[in-house]
Amino acid sequence: MASRREEQQEDVVYRVLRLLNDNPEMSTRDIADAVGISNGSAYYCLNALMQKGLVKLGRFRASPDKRRYAYILTPRGVKEKTVLTVRFLRRKMQEFEDLKQEIALLEEEVGDLGPPKPAGGNK
Repeated sequence: MASRREEQQEDVVYRVLRLLNDNPEMSTRDIADAVGISNGSAYYCLNALMQKGLVKLGRFRASPDKRRYAYILTPRGVKEKTVLTVRFLRRKMQEFEDLKQEIALLEEEVGDLGPPKPAGGNK
C-alpha cells in the first residue's frame, strides 16, 4: 500500500503528464500554476520525467520565439499516463465511496433536518 506522500507525488506526475498530453507547449510556470506546485517543483518533476524517458523536449515550431520548447510525451510516457490514470481513478472512486459512507453516518447522527437552506443568509 502506498503512503499518502507517494500518492500525492503520483497525483502530481499524473496531472503533469495529463497537462502535457493536452498542451505540450506549457511552460514550467504554467504547469506549476495548473497543478498547484512551486515553479521549482514543476522544473524538478519535468526533469525527472525526461530522465525516465516519459517526456522529451522538442522545439515549439509555432512560436516566433525559437527558444520556446514543447514537452512531448514519449510512447512510454503515454503508457505510464494510462497506468496512472487507472490508479488515480480507482483512488478517487474509493474516496467517493468513503465520503458517501461518512455522509450517511452524519445524516443518521443529526437526523432529518429537512432540505438544505440556500447559502447567503436569512431574509
